Amino acid sequence: MNSIESLQWRYAVKKFDNNKILSTAQIQTLKEAFNLTATSYGLQPLTLLVVHNKEIQKELVLHSWNQPQVLEASHLLVICIPKQYSAIEVEKYFNLVQKIRATPDDVINPFKKFLTAEIEKKTQEELLLWNKNQAYLALGNLLTVCALEKIDACPMEGFIPEKYDEVLNLEQQNLTAALVLPVGFRAEDDYMAALKKVRKNVEDVVIEIN
Repeated sequence: MNSIESLQWRYAVKKFDNNKILSTAQIQTLKEAFNLTATSYGLQPLTLLVVHNKEIQKELVLHSWNQPQVLEASHLLVICIPKQYSAIEVEKYFNLVQKIRATPDDVINPFKKFLTAEIEKKTQEELLLWNKNQAYLALGNLLTVCALEKIDACPMEGFIPEKYDEVLNLEQQNLTAALVLPVGFRAEDDYMAALKKVRKNVEDVVIEIN
């Protein structure tokens, strides 16, 4: 399949085959794809939690509006963001830039100063929203990679973040759950699999300026 055919194949799975498990290689592909997601300024204010534990998944169903995909899926991916965020992360980022690229201080410092000021002038509420926007970038990237790799998925906003944080001990790591993505393989009797995709015409959603 080409990329468009793969995206046509993709849909939000309503029923997973709970007897099929993603391979270690497939999970590694998703982890690396997550890590390669584009984020604002390249700061990567994101953490991916990979849950492969049926007891935990079963408990999380109760906090996911009883959506069975959370339990049925091979793995449950939880995209997390920091509860508290500060300019310390800017310092860490530029230390990594210097380690990987050996960029001189005189090149880095002006942008580092600008970015530090941008972070420091925002409230924690603004930073939380900003970082959640980055989580959506990661979700979109993972959905596309899943389609290309023939991995089924079901993106979810319908869950209670506070309960996820509690069950997964996220607060101890200064994290909170932002988005949820069960992944695995569609069940043969998932009625949604055979339905035509409902989308507007391309001409209705794209404006070209020549």
